[in-house]
Amino acid sequence: MEMSSILRPEAVRVLSAASSKKRLLQDIADTASSAYGIDAQTAGNALQDRENLGPTGVGNGVALPHARLAGLEDVVGVFVVLDRPVDFRAIDKQPVDLAFALFAPEDAGVEHLKALARVSRALRDTARCVKLRANKNASTIYTIITEDLAAQVA
Repeated sequence: MEMSSILRPEAVRVLSAASSKKRLLQDIADTASSAYGIDAQTAGNALQDRENLGPTGVGNGVALPHARLAGLEDVVGVFVVLDRPVDFRAIDKQPVDLAFALFAPEDAGVEHLKALARVSRALRDTARCVKLRANKNASTIYTIITEDLAAQVA
């Protein structure tokens, strides 16, 4: 699964005003609305409901919020880089400045898990995260996040 199959360029944002986890989740939902036509309130509520089950901050400044939504046909993503990290109750207690949110159809099953694994692998790459944090241009960030991992190794 290629990253570009789940992430559109218009779903990548640099945020300077996210002051809390709740605000960040709403900003992600708003971005999903403008990029994919998803209802922002429904998406925001679904992300918050998932966070209430347990935080999706995976460590090293990275969060992978995700939710299932009725009416979606495919798994889609939103990626944000934060100018100021926010507390996300991450596993390592470090604030989050990179968040990749996934929205999946209610019956996505294995596709949702494949997408989550793909995103997780990409954001475990320390060199990639350094590049993402060093850039403030959404187009450049899109290129970095969708870069094929195999190409980086070669």
